[in-house]
Amino acid sequence: MKLAVIGTGYVGLVSGVCFSELGNDVICVDKVEAKIEMLNQGEVPIYEPGLKQLIDKNRTQGRLRFTTDLTEAVQTSDIILIAVGTPSLASGQADLSYIEQAAKEIGNSLNGFKIIVTKSTVPVGTNEKIQNIISTHSLFPFEVASVPEFLREGTAVQDTLFPDRIIIGTSDECTKLRLIELHAPLTSNIFVTDIRSAEMIKYASNAFLATKISFINEIANICEKVGADVTEVATGMGHDKRIGTSFLKAGIGYGGSCFPKDTQALIQIAGQMDYDFKLLKSVVEVNRDQRFNMIRKLESVLGELAGKTIALWGLAFKPETDDVRDAPAFEIITSLLERGVNVKTYDPIATDNFIKSYNIANIKYCQDAREAAKDADALCILTEWGEFQKIAPSLIQSWLKQPYLIDGRNIYSEEELAETQLNYYSVGRPNMNKGVKEMSPILLM
Repeated sequence: MKLAVIGTGYVGLVSGVCFSELGNDVICVDKVEAKIEMLNQGEVPIYEPGLKQLIDKNRTQGRLRFTTDLTEAVQTSDIILIAVGTPSLASGQADLSYIEQAAKEIGNSLNGFKIIVTKSTVPVGTNEKIQNIISTHSLFPFEVASVPEFLREGTAVQDTLFPDRIIIGTSDECTKLRLIELHAPLTSNIFVTDIRSAEMIKYASNAFLATKISFINEIANICEKVGADVTEVATGMGHDKRIGTSFLKAGIGYGGSCFPKDTQALIQIAGQMDYDFKLLKSVVEVNRDQRFNMIRKLESVLGELAGKTIALWGLAFKPETDDVRDAPAFEIITSLLERGVNVKTYDPIATDNFIKSYNIANIKYCQDAREAAKDADALCILTEWGEFQKIAPSLIQSWLKQPYLIDGRNIYSEEELAETQLNYYSVGRPNMNKGVKEMSPILLM
């Protein structure tokens, strides 16, 4: 099939590349000339494992190309995928200006029947708006469908090529059959529904996963007070098929471009319908507060933080991505600086993005993990990069000025800490300290 993908962010770029890998002819479109030039030179604007290899392969074989010419891309394609951003407005509502502009330009570019597929995450009713916008700018026939994405940054290629399910929202039989044909090589688990339900499935899915994360973090906080181990609790819960094991890993909360944005948008959607989504509001509140447990633990073990040197490993919101949008690291660093702390950081991939995104003064960005931890009063782990998990705790102890390790991602085990004198504090697990100073659970109130 001939596809045009409008937008080369995570969703658009990964989707376009993976559809070309399936043998389709794909044109990826973006207004940002520098991004298209980069892609045409073989460079990739995002860090995503496996993506560059697929881009190189399919460009070489002539199935994938990149352009700023939306009109040419639309007119030479049969199916148009809209994958532009829908960032949050100050109100929490989704900003649909990029969607509306894309719909207008598609309408002005139509030269025959096309299927318009919305992959961007959009509020319920948006595809009807897209239909109306295109109709006012074109007399050619077309159909609009919703096919939301469920990829995860860091495993986006894998998630796209081997999805759990495909959701297709359409009321047109021919469009349904055409989109089933397009997605059939990926999975047989294809669910067809109406457009509004497809739009809601995306928001509901992300809201539920965010809820699981906040729930297990609340359980972790209770575990710290009663002396239970949240990793054991989560394992025991996960054996229940009704609950499952995914998204039950305690830590410092979720971040990134999806969960924060989509939970706020769904709260706004509910509010517009005069419904108070109390549960989801609590999920958001719990998540934001969870990251500040790092600060509370530091204050508990070090006392006054002013003048102390704190090392942070990890700036990306999760491993295997350079995405720092709504990363816990930002608010943690801001809070430390407000307390007069000397902050040293290291991230294997995301440092440049963090600097560009936040431009925070008075941070020392280090070249490796050792440089960051060297002579620090405490080390905090914010992202569970594999590189960090390979570093022996005994080595960390030798680098630190004081033996305090605050593990916000529970990457170390009791066995790994057995030969050290580290004062080690994780999330929701009993203290595994070999040092002399214990932290009273009541101090975490």
